[in-house]
Amino acid sequence: MTAMIPGFHGVRRALTGEGIRIKEVWIAEGKDSGRIREIIQIAREQDIPIRFKKGAELSRILPGVAHQGIVALAGGFTYTDIDQLVGISLQHSGQGLLIAVDHITDEGNLGALIRTAAFFGAHGMIISKDRCAGISANVLKKSSGGFAHLPIARVVNLGRALDILEKKGFWIIGSSGDGDLSIYRFDWHRDVVLVLGNEQRGLSPSVRKRCHQVVSIPPVGYDGSLNVAVAGGVVLSEVIRQRKALQGP
Repeated sequence: MTAMIPGFHGVRRALTGEGIRIKEVWIAEGKDSGRIREIIQIAREQDIPIRFKKGAELSRILPGVAHQGIVALAGGFTYTDIDQLVGISLQHSGQGLLIAVDHITDEGNLGALIRTAAFFGAHGMIISKDRCAGISANVLKKSSGGFAHLPIARVVNLGRALDILEKKGFWIIGSSGDGDLSIYRFDWHRDVVLVLGNEQRGLSPSVRKRCHQVVSIPPVGYDGSLNVAVAGGVVLSEVIRQRKALQGP
C-alpha cells in the first residue's frame, strides 16, 4: 500500500522525521517558492526522486484535498502495535498519556486531533477499524506532519483494547460535555488513556461504562459544545499544565 502525504508541512515532516520511507515527491509544474526549493533540496540530499506533474493531475489523484501543489509518496502508513504503545507510554511511569478515539468519523477532526496530540507530547493514539476515520491522505494533510511524531494503533474492538490497558495500570478517562467532574479538578498525575467520543453522539455506551471517570470542560462564556479536536486540546493542555506544575520550574 502506498500512502500519499499532501501539503508542504506534511511532506517536510515526512522527509525529516523517522519511521516513514518516502519513495517519491511530486511537485506541480510551475511551483517555485522558498518552501518548494527547501523540499527539493532535502529530497535530493536523501536521493529521493522528484517528479513534476500538472496541478490538475494532482487534484484528480487527490480530490477534495488541499495539496498545495506538493505530494510525497510513502511506502504506506504503518500502524503501531498496541503493545508498543503501552511500552512507550509506560517508560514514563505515572505520566503515561494515550489518546483513544471512539468512532470519530470526520477526517478533518481526526487529522487535527493527531496534530494536537503530537503537539502536547501524547505517547500514542488508538483508533478502531470500524465506524472511525482511518489514516487517509486528507487526515495526513490535516495533521500538518503530526503523524510523524505520534504512533497510532488500530484495533478491532476499542472496548477490549481499553480492558487491556486497564490491566496494564492505565486509568481510562472519558471526556464529555455531561461529565460529572471538571478537568481542572481531576488529578492527572497517573498513567492515563484519554477517550474522546464521536462528533455528534459522544462516548459510546460500551466505552463509557469502561471509564473510571468522565470529565468535562466547564464553560466560562457561551454554554455550547466544542469541536472534538478543540476539546481534546483543552483537556491535554490541562494534563500537561498539572504535570509541569508538579515538576517545578
